[in-house]
Amino acid sequence: MVSMNRLNSFLSFCRAVGLCFLLSCTQSSSDNLSDLVDDSAQYHQIIALSNPEKVRQQQHQLDSLFRVLQKRKGFNGTVLITQYNKVIYKGAFGYADFSKKDTLTTQNSFQLASVSKQFTAMAIMMLQEAGKLKYDDEVQRFFPDFPYECITIRHLLTHRSGLPNYTYFTEKYWPDRKSFISNEEVIRLMTVHQPQVYYRPDLRFNYSNTGYVLLAAIVTKASGLPFNKFIEKKIFRPLGMQHSWVLTNKRTLIPAGHTARRQKREIDFLDGVQGDKGIYSTVEDLYKWDQALYTEKLVKRATLEEAFTGAAKETKKEGYGFGWRLRKLADTEPVEYHGGLWHGFNNYFMRNRKDHSAIIVLSNVPNGSLAYMQNVQAILYPEVLKPMVAEKRIKRVTKKIARVRKSKKSTVVARRRQSRRNSS
Repeated sequence: MVSMNRLNSFLSFCRAVGLCFLLSCTQSSSDNLSDLVDDSAQYHQIIALSNPEKVRQQQHQLDSLFRVLQKRKGFNGTVLITQYNKVIYKGAFGYADFSKKDTLTTQNSFQLASVSKQFTAMAIMMLQEAGKLKYDDEVQRFFPDFPYECITIRHLLTHRSGLPNYTYFTEKYWPDRKSFISNEEVIRLMTVHQPQVYYRPDLRFNYSNTGYVLLAAIVTKASGLPFNKFIEKKIFRPLGMQHSWVLTNKRTLIPAGHTARRQKREIDFLDGVQGDKGIYSTVEDLYKWDQALYTEKLVKRATLEEAFTGAAKETKKEGYGFGWRLRKLADTEPVEYHGGLWHGFNNYFMRNRKDHSAIIVLSNVPNGSLAYMQNVQAILYPEVLKPMVAEKRIKRVTKKIARVRKSKKSTVVARRRQSRRNSS
């Protein structure tokens, strides 16, 4: 950790990189989504807390930080950051497709990976309010032949089912790697082959993609609509999320993910599975989603509050609600957040309901550049958070690691040579 003075020195150096682009990366208050807010008085009370001078300072700091992350860490993606119901910074860095050199904009869609889970959870909450299901319903209510007993919808939502990871056992049992496997096919494979569970239901938290695959299938059963149609009709359309969709087949125009070396990643049979991932969206659409979560446009506040209540009994450090991870920044600022990593995409979405702030970062090159989100948090909350190590220290650590690796490699080579001499 370093002091804020060191951060300011670091950012001062960064400003020379590209502050002339700042105006193109910010958004005026006219873009705020007050039409999505039920309580306009409260909405404007929150906006009134914004300090224009502080916002200008934050804009400079954020722009400098992300431009350095692009230049030195290879960040490639889009960003939208809010505080007090106002967008204080947004920007796009790099390419949507490196082979075509298509420049990214904040309207480019990205595979959300596990950030998709919050939408799946919302669909379940909407159906619960509509009386189509209950959180304590067991899976057999919707899939009578499901072989694992005593697993409830609540267990699935909070990652306490103990179910095995479908990405492992489908590798073994799915023969056609050129065609998508569906949620229903995953459940069929579980029913037929009954892979071993990790532990009994509700014993402990264990992050489970399989649980959210089942939840998406339950949405289809309970609503009578395919999962993608339900999400589009009940969430995307009402919120005006025009650039958001659920992957259902090998479309001709699917946004490309990349390797850390910027080689295009191809989709595979597992991309057909929905609920744990599979939603594509933009930072601007996710801002609409963020704003809607302060309202009752989708579900009642009491219902939504349960999504932000941790169910983990083992630790007080971090919890998991319905599609959201829960923690406190520096043990003081309660936030909900989620990351996502899948087939060349890496994302981060954090919300702080206290000051109506959000950090939305979508990347199509998973190269570790999103590891610096604490520096973004430190700009929003300088009173409680310090940034990560400064760039110079990162370089020193990197060089030290390289020296250690080189030394180990030399030692291994020397031992091999000695071994050959001894054997000859």
